[in-house]
Amino acid sequence: MEQRSLGTRTVSAIGLGGMPMSIEGRPDRERSLATIHAALDAGITLVDTADAYHRDAGEVGHNEELIAEALRGWGGDSSQVVVATKGGSLRPGDGTWYQDGRPEHLKEAAKASAKRLGVEAIGLYQFHRPDPNVPYAESVGAIAELLDEGVIQMAGISNADVAQIDEANEVLGGRLVSVQNQFSPAFRSSLGELEHCARLGIAFLPWSPLGGIKGAGGLGEEHTAFQQIADARGVSPQQVALAWELALAPVVIPIPGSSRPQSITDSARAAELTLSADEVAKLSEA
Repeated sequence: MEQRSLGTRTVSAIGLGGMPMSIEGRPDRERSLATIHAALDAGITLVDTADAYHRDAGEVGHNEELIAEALRGWGGDSSQVVVATKGGSLRPGDGTWYQDGRPEHLKEAAKASAKRLGVEAIGLYQFHRPDPNVPYAESVGAIAELLDEGVIQMAGISNADVAQIDEANEVLGGRLVSVQNQFSPAFRSSLGELEHCARLGIAFLPWSPLGGIKGAGGLGEEHTAFQQIADARGVSPQQVALAWELALAPVVIPIPGSSRPQSITDSARAAELTLSADEVAKLSEA
């Protein structure tokens, strides 16, 4: 599989988003483990999660624990896998989300995540979402301290605009390695952040790159240009969407969420699908 740079590491051009395996409508544990193993078998070496990826109250870190279990039970070399987790968003168990960007919370959350993942230092830790009640620099400052203390190996941010990317990179002393924002054929408002990351050489990780749990299945129907190219290439429109995102900049690493082995195996094939300049232009204009 094609490889791309993530800070000091090299990872697969396509990652795995773990959220669908832990929130509402999640599959049973056996199928979730099979999905993660299928991703690893396909050459995926970046797995995305968060402590807030859970369904019920009292199960914070459900997805982190699931990924840790899958890595322990996999027969390959898990040392090559980067697990990226996030802190700063919380779910009380009723389907709502709220933010807690207080430095003391982020430090405690990161250490709890490391324990659940069974690692001495988290591969990539990202501030999940800005907290309107806490100055952004203070939240990111806690991430910088975690980096200095060796609790995390690399630092990133999520759901950030261009100004916040620059502010975070300054607070981190130029050590910001990733920005994880929503981006897909249906949601392109983060294109400016993607292009800014490309100029800075910072990895851009589109979340919900296929339009989310509800949108992924109907991607070809909603976006006919993607279906047309998929039909001409003999591939799925989901592969075309991911290949298009990869073609936008060498810093892009999509992380499609999945809860079935078949879907993540299909997504992984997008890393080997090279679109022509005309195809990329057609999709960008669609």
